[in-house]
Amino acid sequence: MGEIINKVANSALEVFDLEDYYPNGIRTQIDISQWLFESFLLKEKDFREALKNHDWEQYENHFVAINCSTDAIIPAWASILVTVYLFPFAKKVVMGKLSDLETALYQEILPTLDYSKYQDKPVILKGCSKKPVPESAYIMAIQKLQPFAKSIMYGEACSAVPLFKKGK
Repeated sequence: MGEIINKVANSALEVFDLEDYYPNGIRTQIDISQWLFESFLLKEKDFREALKNHDWEQYENHFVAINCSTDAIIPAWASILVTVYLFPFAKKVVMGKLSDLETALYQEILPTLDYSKYQDKPVILKGCSKKPVPESAYIMAIQKLQPFAKSIMYGEACSAVPLFKKGK
């Protein structure tokens, strides 16, 4: 038996791994319904008092998603007011679920990257991830990579799915 050769490592194939750009930090979801009367009714005076007495420092350096888990009809100013209290502490605040937060983070990060190193090269958009990289991040990434890459595949080098090949 001869020496085992790693053909992937020796190829021109470039790996674009979204996990490399995953921002470190605690993700927290805040449910507005906790401050509603019976989880459904917003009484302004009580709501404001509850926010005023809440420990906002616990969200220091957190990425925060604000939502309401009940079918309560919440006025737009309510989530804005929660954000006013979070702003001095949180790294980022979005309206929605944690998946919306992850998407928002990648919407900030991906446009800032230099994709020129992928110019005219075969690229694999790495699929398997240990971190919660949202599917939307892959959609954003392919749009950034496509103008540069010669070809783009998705997955792992051993089982990649072809997605794009630049015409001649």
